[in-house]
This record gives sequence, structure tokens and C-alpha cells, in this order.
Amino acid sequence: MRDRPVRPLVERPLCAVLLLVASSTLFACKEPPRPQRPTPTVAVAAVEKGAVPYVIAANGEVEPNRFVSVQPQVTGQLTRVAFSEGDDVRQGQVLFEIDKRPFAAELERVQGVVARDEAQLARARIDSARYEALAKNGYVTREQNDQIQGDLRALAATVSADRASVERARFDLNNATVRAPISGRTGQLAFREGNLVRAQSDVALVTINEVQPVLVRFAVPESDFAELRARGGMNKPLPVRIRSAAGDTARVIEGTLAFVDNAIDRSTGAVTLKARVPNMDGALWPGQFVQVSLQLAVDSNVVTIPASAVMSAGSGMFVFTVSAEGNATRVPVKLGRQVGDRAIVTDGLSGGERLIVDGQQRIADGAKVQVRGSAPAGATPADSTRTAGSTP
Repeated sequence: MRDRPVRPLVERPLCAVLLLVASSTLFACKEPPRPQRPTPTVAVAAVEKGAVPYVIAANGEVEPNRFVSVQPQVTGQLTRVAFSEGDDVRQGQVLFEIDKRPFAAELERVQGVVARDEAQLARARIDSARYEALAKNGYVTREQNDQIQGDLRALAATVSADRASVERARFDLNNATVRAPISGRTGQLAFREGNLVRAQSDVALVTINEVQPVLVRFAVPESDFAELRARGGMNKPLPVRIRSAAGDTARVIEGTLAFVDNAIDRSTGAVTLKARVPNMDGALWPGQFVQVSLQLAVDSNVVTIPASAVMSAGSGMFVFTVSAEGNATRVPVKLGRQVGDRAIVTDGLSGGERLIVDGQQRIADGAKVQVRGSAPAGATPADSTRTAGSTP
């Protein structure tokens, strides 16, 4: 039996094998497609143009319009305190009484001395007239007449001094009753009934603060003071707005500029100003810290933008605007002063432009952007609906 050649179980044509190898090589060399970057999403706001007040902001402190440290004018024992500490008092109201008996006795004594000396003066005047007539007729010498006239003048001076003593004694007696020199609110008492008080002592009996109205003292830098002089003037009752530094910061209390210091403090480079506030409701209290806004003038047709939209580079400040087609454009700007969270633009924008206020850090000049809350450029209403999250 002949040997038959062994054949493979599966025979493939040579051309099929070559095609399979070529296809595998082609697929192995082709790179997968890169994913496209999503269009940056940004938030925009319109560039505003309108009237902007020129306001100087500062920290201030409330102080009384007037305050008095009540001092005793006489020395004696305190017999009565006619108010409670912290009371509101009126001008002329009795506050303290000092023992009057020593002063009343002194007044009676000096009044008696005045009466005695006035009687002697009256007798001396009669003697003076008689000696004057006798001297004319030669019955007395000129020296005797001059002596009588000298005694008359001495007694007249004594009576004048006695009358001054009476006024002093009456003054002391009246000041044994201590009255309020101004209306206001009293502070803590330094002396109680029974204490010995001394005239012109270093410790006051009580301090009275006038709290209606009050003054708000604050300081402005020299640069702002120059603007104050140029815009508002120092002799105008400019409006001042005051807010509490703690507590209800939303409440605004109105006042007017009442005082501008006559020199710049070289240690701080600032000028002290004061505003007068009626304070009829007692909202402000001496020693309280407040926030002060002094309005100098109102600038019209001013372009303002959110300060958060401004970016800086070596060449200066710039912002990004967005066209209707969704293209971002880098715009150089020049800025003026800042008003709250907005900055005044002096050059670069005219008002009405759409300004990127969030997301500008991720884009470049001319880049395509997607405005937050709007449909992509070229999208149909259906696409917009699907983008919002509805089912196609």
C-alpha cells in the first residue's frame, strides 16, 4: 500500500493570510481620537454707567457734644445728693447740697461789719464837711483838714472791701447748693452723703455728658482731605452717615459735618473731623465705635464694574468681555477709586458691554465661551431643552 502525503486539516489561501496580516498592522498604527475640550462656562454682568457718589469711609468714635466735671466751689460736708447716678438731669437742677450753716454765719458776720463801717463812714463824711468849712475860715489848720479827708477816704475803701466780702460770703452760701451746669446724663458718683468735699479738688463730684446731640469724631487721610477741599469744601454741612460698628450695622443714622481741624496730624498723616448727630432716640452713646461715610459729591455718567472681574498682568489691568457670538475679548482698562465691591473705570469701557465676572482665569483672548444659563452657540431650542436636563 502506498504512503499518502499528510495534508493540513485546514488549508488557507496565501492571499487571505497576507490580507489578515496587513489589516492587523493598519489597526495597530492608528491612534484613538482625542476627546474635545469642553467650552469654558463663565458668568457675565453688564457694565453699568450712571451716577456714583464720592464717599469717604472711616472709623469713628462717639463723644458727647459737651461734658462737664462738676466740682464743688466750697469746702464742707455733703448733706444731700438729689439724684441717682445715671439719671438724666436738666440745666439748673439741684444735684448736691453742702452744709450751709458755716456759710450763712459768715455772711451774717460780714454784713455786720459792713453796717458798722458804713456808720463810721457816714460820721466821717459829716466831720469832713465841717472841717472843710472851718479850714476856709482859718479855724483849723490845713494839716488837720487833710487828716480828716484822709480818714474819710480810708473808711470809704474799707466799706468797699466789706461789701466785696459780703458778695463772696453770699457766693459761697449759694454754691453750697450745687446745680447742673448743663443738661445731660450723669455718670458715677464719686462722693456720697456725709463725705467731706473740698473746693477745686482733683476728683469731680460727678460728670455730666450731653448726649442730645452727640459728636462723632473720625479722621481722614491727607489724600481724602485734599479731595474734601476740592469737592465739598470745609464750610458746608456735608451729609454724614453713621453705622454701628457692632450690633445693628444695617441701620443708618444721619448727621452733618460740623468741624474740620485746622492742621494735619504729622504722626498719622490724617485730619480730624467731627459730625453732629441729633441723637434724639439715644441710639449713639459716648465712647461707642461707629463706621462713618462722608459724602462729598455725586459724579454723573461714571462707568463701574465688579471689582472681581479685574485681572492684572505686567502690562496693567484688564477684563474680558463677551460678544454676541460667545467670543471672549481681552480689554485693557484703567481704574479709578473703588466704591464698595465695584471699581470705577476711567478708560477702556463705555458702558453696556457684557463683562465676564467669574471664570475668566481659565480663558484666553479670543476663546469661545459658554455663558452660564444660556444655550451654546448654534443650539436649537430642543438642544437647549435637553441641555437643561429633560429627556430627548
